Amino acid sequence: MNNNWNGIFGQQTVLEILDKLIASNNIPHAFLFTGINGIGKEYTAVKFTSALNETNIPDSKNLDKIISSFAEPYIKYIYPLPRGKNETDDNGPFEKLPLDDLESIQEELQKKINNPYYKLSIEKAYKIKVNSIRDIKKFLSMNYSDIKFRTVLISDAHLMNEESQNALLKNLEEPPEGVIFILVTPYPGLLRETIRSRCWNLNFKPLNNYDLKKILIQFYSIEEELAESVAPFSSGSVTNALNLIENDFNFLLEKTIAILRYSFARKYHSAMDEISYYLKEDSANLLKILIQMIIIWLNDIQKYRIGNKSFFFDKYKETIEKFNSKFPAIDLNDTVAKLDYLGSIIQNNVNLNLIAVNIIFELSSLVDKRVRFQVT
Repeated sequence: MNNNWNGIFGQQTVLEILDKLIASNNIPHAFLFTGINGIGKEYTAVKFTSALNETNIPDSKNLDKIISSFAEPYIKYIYPLPRGKNETDDNGPFEKLPLDDLESIQEELQKKINNPYYKLSIEKAYKIKVNSIRDIKKFLSMNYSDIKFRTVLISDAHLMNEESQNALLKNLEEPPEGVIFILVTPYPGLLRETIRSRCWNLNFKPLNNYDLKKILIQFYSIEEELAESVAPFSSGSVTNALNLIENDFNFLLEKTIAILRYSFARKYHSAMDEISYYLKEDSANLLKILIQMIIIWLNDIQKYRIGNKSFFFDKYKETIEKFNSKFPAIDLNDTVAKLDYLGSIIQNNVNLNLIAVNIIFELSSLVDKRVRFQVT
């Protein structure tokens, strides 16, 4: 593997495929980079663009810096944007945005340039606008014969509506020579099949704890002890890890334990009071992380039963010991599977209060299992 991938962690299979494509000089015109948020998909797209062009430029280090700043004509970077006042689809994507919005977007882009793992956070940017997709046509019409490859990079591609996807499809059908499209999304199923079928799909894997810890330390200056503690609870995602840190990871650990204790004790009102923290506005991802933390605690129970004392919840190992003393033989697999299902449907706009009630019910049902076992 070459040195093009410095700073990218954990994606060995994807990088090997891209290396082979570069060596073959037979580059597909469109890619679909899939996988959860916070694992380096966009960074890989940027580095891939740089690797494709470095043989044409004497100063490849300077080229990498230019491309990493999302500079046209090398990269056309498309991402969700807010709509401006009285904006129509015939306006340019930035044309009707107020100055404050434009300045905020520039600040976000600079953060992304400084830290390739940074996730853009633009207020009221819910969709990729059709005029952003139509703006690609202008990018494609420009002749840059001295540039070997140019990239149209679409972040959060699943946020294109039907009209935007239709507009993109026209570009994908007959792309100009030397232009590649890279669509990045954790939800490829929200894209039309006609788009997916025109792309090479490369699936990025969640990061292992070691690589995740290194990214948190190197790119976010997180203290090593905190990075090491958070990594196992983050499902291999930098985005999840930062969410935990920003919401006070140690506080979330205490909340998880409190929810477990009240649920097992059938103190439903108290359990719901604790879980209400996860039901505030825009907390869907936080509730999903709570479910993952509960599953990790249940996995610690399983580890205890086979004599493995290396717990993720090491700070609360007494709860693991007490649970096993009361419920030594209860099968946890069904509960874990149901909790995992609840986490998977959060993205489908299911009522979060309903999911919270089901979490408490599933945990309290473990106590019911013990009662049934004793009766029989």
